[in-house]
Amino acid sequence: MDITTALFYLFSAVLLGSAFRVITARSTVHSALFLILAFFNASCIWMLLKAEFLAITLVLVYIGAVMVLFLFVVMMLDINSDQVRQGFWKHMPLALLVGALIALEMAAVLMPGFNLRAAPELSAEAAKLGNTKMLGIQIYTNYLYPLQIAAVLLLVAIIAAIALTLRRRKDSRSQDPSEQVKVQKADRLRIVKVQATVEAPSAGTAAPAAADNKGAA
Repeated sequence: MDITTALFYLFSAVLLGSAFRVITARSTVHSALFLILAFFNASCIWMLLKAEFLAITLVLVYIGAVMVLFLFVVMMLDINSDQVRQGFWKHMPLALLVGALIALEMAAVLMPGFNLRAAPELSAEAAKLGNTKMLGIQIYTNYLYPLQIAAVLLLVAIIAAIALTLRRRKDSRSQDPSEQVKVQKADRLRIVKVQATVEAPSAGTAAPAAADNKGAA
């Protein structure tokens, strides 16, 4: 076993372990951090495959931008993990069945692409172009429509994340400065003129007062 094969198995093992922790971590922030680790190991595997542009793009775009956005969204939403995880083990068998079905379908589609014996050989002109230019030609010619669809999906995800952060919480209280500035004195203070009333003294209090007057005399 050479060093490249050993590194591939090492990066793959860390990638699978971090991907498993993404869905099993109790904290949503920890799940996002494990996803960053998974992306980093995937970029290392791209480096082993001599796809440097894809590896750098995965680090700069996904880890440097998208995952930072995910972390901000997760922290601003303040999701109650205990409430979300209620019934987790109850739905685990169905989730495993769906996951196995998806894995089999992806294997059926992707396994023919790993047949190295049937891979076409690059011509001398194509080899001179380099990985980045060849990738750009393939994306913007043969895969232009899937690229546009992926861009629309990312835009919808960003708009949905922003809309979730703008929701109004029931336990939060806020004031509108514009309404405070427009307030007049008459809106907050009202002077009411009340008619003065004098109560007549009762008989019990009048008798002691008369006795005091006689004593003084």
